[in-house]
Amino acid sequence: MLGKIFLVVYLIAQVGVSLVTEYVWERNDLVKDIGKKTRVLRIAIYTILAIIPMLGAYLPRSSFKYYCLGIGNIWFAFFMYYAPLVLIFSLIAVIIAKARKKTRSRLVGFSLFAAFVPALLMSAYGLYHGQEIKVVNEQITINAEDDSLEDLRVVLIADLHISVNSRPALTEQMVELVNEQDPDLILVAGDIFTSNMGMTHPELYTDALSQMHSTYGVYAVGGNHDVDENLFGGFSVSPISEAFRTQEMDDFLDAAGFTMLYDEGVTLADGRITLLGRLDESKAGDGTSDRLSVEDLLSDADQSTPIFVIEHEPVEMDELSAAGADAVFCGHTHNGQIFPGNVIVPIFNEYCYGIEDVNGMYAIVTAGAGYYGPPMRIGTDNEVMVIDITFN
Repeated sequence: MLGKIFLVVYLIAQVGVSLVTEYVWERNDLVKDIGKKTRVLRIAIYTILAIIPMLGAYLPRSSFKYYCLGIGNIWFAFFMYYAPLVLIFSLIAVIIAKARKKTRSRLVGFSLFAAFVPALLMSAYGLYHGQEIKVVNEQITINAEDDSLEDLRVVLIADLHISVNSRPALTEQMVELVNEQDPDLILVAGDIFTSNMGMTHPELYTDALSQMHSTYGVYAVGGNHDVDENLFGGFSVSPISEAFRTQEMDDFLDAAGFTMLYDEGVTLADGRITLLGRLDESKAGDGTSDRLSVEDLLSDADQSTPIFVIEHEPVEMDELSAAGADAVFCGHTHNGQIFPGNVIVPIFNEYCYGIEDVNGMYAIVTAGAGYYGPPMRIGTDNEVMVIDITFN
């Protein structure tokens, strides 16, 4: 349903912005002659760019579909900046021109460039910054009955979103940074893919990911995008009943050396630490949104041990705390990823980024090591989060 709503909104926005752009061109004293000569070409290019994301969403799986997805994601990001800027600047310029009783104005023409140039520069910066990654260090203290437990270094990564806009170089850079931390435990908090495979040469990614090493291994959970489904503007256009993990995804995860935890747990450090992994809240990967309740998941956990939970979406934190979890490791939010997302997302997510104390339990949310949709980061960073845990 959201996908259909977004499609309608998208089409209205594209037509509206196109009309405003043409209105500005026609009243542009600076390039009015060029504007007339290039009108057909300009509208054709704009129409193609507007259609490409829809082809990426609705075409059957093919290399052309993935090509459209990749180009469409970049167009979305540019349009996100260009659309409001051209509307605002054009409105101001037209109001001023009307007040001066002019039908044409250089100020009106300038509004087009005042919108286009910043949108282009922001997109270019986002593309560049999206290929960088940094290390973030955190420290927490957990009470443990076993006083022989040694300090633990956990590396948390999430939201790799390997798909059409991915670059093996970023994954390789991430793996290098992870291994440099000499971790005791590596946790991957979901959204390893972006709702379909789509990437070229998946072996380049599995070869890199399989090089991550820690004392106790690499454990992961699935996220809401670790299923095969069609997306349009980030919204699913497929029902949950058709959202399944594929054999191709499972083979990829096996080759990457990930131990997947689907509503199940393991013990580490000779049974002195309990690690549990939850199915995603919205998409379990089997065509449902069914998963164990917090109480059922933790019912068999040894409460005398520190209990860690990997949960893709930072939800049900009060319930997890009440059930005895000591730390929950999450991703999903990307910390907003692209401005103004980093301002808006915290409004709708109680646990958006960083570490919060929830009645004695740590809710830990990373901004993610990749990007969703547009291969961009503006106002946020790709990151490898390192959590040094001291046991009291």
